[in-house]
Amino acid sequence: MVMGEYLSISETAKLLNKSTKTLRRWDEEGKLKAVREPISNYRVYRKTEVLDLFSDFFQSDFNETVSNDVKPNYEYNVLELFAGAGGLAVGMEMSGLKCVALNEIDKFACATLRKNRPNWNVLEGDIRDFNFSEYKGKVHVVTGGFPCQAFSYAGKRLGFEDARGTLFYEFARVVKEVNPPICIGENVRGLLSHDKGKTLQGMISILDEIGYRVTPVEVLKAINYKVPQKRERLILVGIRKDIDINYEYPKPYKKIYNLKDALKKGELFDCDAPKSNGAKYPKSKKEVLDLVPPKGYWRDLPIEIQKEFMGGSFYLGGGKTGMARRIGWDEPCLTLTCSPAQKQTERCHPDETRPFTVREYARIQTFPDEWEFAGSLAQQYKQIGNAVPVNLGREVGYSIVKFLNDYYKFSNPK
Repeated sequence: MVMGEYLSISETAKLLNKSTKTLRRWDEEGKLKAVREPISNYRVYRKTEVLDLFSDFFQSDFNETVSNDVKPNYEYNVLELFAGAGGLAVGMEMSGLKCVALNEIDKFACATLRKNRPNWNVLEGDIRDFNFSEYKGKVHVVTGGFPCQAFSYAGKRLGFEDARGTLFYEFARVVKEVNPPICIGENVRGLLSHDKGKTLQGMISILDEIGYRVTPVEVLKAINYKVPQKRERLILVGIRKDIDINYEYPKPYKKIYNLKDALKKGELFDCDAPKSNGAKYPKSKKEVLDLVPPKGYWRDLPIEIQKEFMGGSFYLGGGKTGMARRIGWDEPCLTLTCSPAQKQTERCHPDETRPFTVREYARIQTFPDEWEFAGSLAQQYKQIGNAVPVNLGREVGYSIVKFLNDYYKFSNPK
């Protein structure tokens, strides 16, 4: 048996968006039986059985969406904070929203934004140094991918002033200054459990204090929105309390795109990925990865090489399927990281023993081929790895347009 045929319980839970408790119950009920992995003897699941269940889930629960039929009834303006290299901004632009200003502290990301959109107002520097009051009444949505930071609680309920010093405080401050109908924050899935959930609850209570009710938080899987990558983003939506209209998250597409869709001519792109520079593996790592088949990982190596490559990690629990991982053409890529050759997060090309190039990285994040990145090779990888996938940003943009169209149906935008 091939070791790459198995998934750990945590990997299976994440793939199916179920808890490990649910999976254990399914095991007892015979719905999805766990087996013992031959070498480690850990409880694992056969990948084929899990994917069959995943396929049924898609077929029965997901309806095809027609979000690209949504057009703005007016000119809606976006103020974007923590803009990075523009993944979310480009997606919003594609949905018909207009970026009136973008704030970003990283000078290379700012150079990227200016290089591609000379007409965008890029505000380079620390968000703490800017006042955004001039945009009050002129902006319809504030967006931002603020970093996840713990709060110091002064009391049982976190207040706006208690969050001073955090970047979420700055996000909330700008929302308060601009007072848009809707604000959208995005973050990693880990925000759900950060500080036992208190960080997220603190954010919700702060938005409530400044006049925004928060839509139930959801984690969107990028693969459901025409992104050939297993990436997840938590979306935090605040609606101004004087607005009695609910926000609806974008509906998933039925089709899941894979690496071939990303790098070859097809539905997502009208040509093969352009040639570009890319990182290389050290000779020792290349010799190991040469032995890994497409869709395989470290458990597909000879046992002695497994032990040498993994070191002490070999004897610990968990699947660690990102280590010595070669992606297959017929599957979505694993989540891209900021450094394509680092240990534990290898994303090896299916046919060649190398990391993905910069343009391949950008394709997997659904950036247009004409979107260029500034800075060194390492800086370019970092910008792409940190970005919101463009197609996911576009779908969120469509959902914002729909909300604003409903809001302004009987009145002109203020």
